[in-house]
Amino acid sequence: MNSYASLCDDFGFNVYLASKVDLPNNRETLLTFFDSVRKQYPKMTDFERRDATEHVLEEERDSGSYRTVSVDGRRLGSGFVNPPSLDDAEEQHEKILEMAPYHLGIHALDTDALDVQYYFDLTFGGNHDEVVTEALAAEGPFESLLRIPGSRMLNYQPSMMLALDDSCQLQARLSVETRTSAYQVRTGNFSESPITVYFTIRQFWGRQPFKTYWESYLNQKRILDELVTEHVIPQIITPLQRVIGAKS
Repeated sequence: MNSYASLCDDFGFNVYLASKVDLPNNRETLLTFFDSVRKQYPKMTDFERRDATEHVLEEERDSGSYRTVSVDGRRLGSGFVNPPSLDDAEEQHEKILEMAPYHLGIHALDTDALDVQYYFDLTFGGNHDEVVTEALAAEGPFESLLRIPGSRMLNYQPSMMLALDDSCQLQARLSVETRTSAYQVRTGNFSESPITVYFTIRQFWGRQPFKTYWESYLNQKRILDELVTEHVIPQIITPLQRVIGAKS
């Protein structure tokens, strides 16, 4: 059971492995890698090239729950949108991290960082930036600016980074993404779209205490769950839910 899914309209669980050099971009290597992924997950049949460097293999999105794997420039991504359980996504991430060195030539020497990320989509058909401001900045130092007569919020997307160790090699990253345009605010014509909260634990490579990607992943995932439960949900997700509910 995915306990995070009840908190939002869509929940995503991603892992990204970043390299210091370009990943292979030739046809044979990419197709061999993605075909190996497809053999592990036969429902992953939708393959496309999205730009000059990004190639993606994913399941059909119609069910609302789907896997995705991508190779984009210097980054390998493994994602699961609305996984039935966190274990389902974790099993996929483990396989992709195991396959990376053999198919794409990623090794410890050229690894830049490993990211473990959750994201939460909260759908709202109004001014996203107004919602985020009211939920996260009310009664703060910006309050007087928000009370300027005739003013309307156009952009408020808070983000922050924290070092979690003395060397700054282990970091936590929080960002809130809104999708409201000045045109929508001017006309009052809003469409339903998600406010997205991203929370990522990043381990830079080279001086990490872990020998394998999976060992690092397990540590990052533990920290991610702790911080999301203790801080992100009560201080970010719940206030956003409250304001969206009041305005809907």
